[in-house]
Amino acid sequence: MSAIHNETASLLKYNDENSLTCTVLMAYYSAKAYYMNPIMELPSGKGFADVVYLPKRDTDRPALVVELKWNKSAQGAIEQIKERQYTSWIEDYTGDILLVGISYDKKSKKHSCIIETWKKD
Repeated sequence: MSAIHNETASLLKYNDENSLTCTVLMAYYSAKAYYMNPIMELPSGKGFADVVYLPKRDTDRPALVVELKWNKSAQGAIEQIKERQYTSWIEDYTGDILLVGISYDKKSKKHSCIIETWKKD
């Protein structure tokens, strides 16, 4: 993640959430054969999921619900997805959903990412 962020972000705008969002969207191009266009700020559950990737129907890929955090933990992003029920809009769309929490710490200049498989109750 940090390599893509370094390549795509302006040094003047590196330390902002918009820059991190653009980095995540750049990753879409490597998976374009398997996913429809990403959905930004999808209203779902009790809030808005930052980015949602839905697989094309002819592929066997999971849907992705991505939450971005700035100076907070990736685990906190995962918890927010669960607490605010961001999967509610897509849970019937596909069998597998991956929860992706991505964080960037401005002080340490480090990225972290946690991915969990979401299980229906």
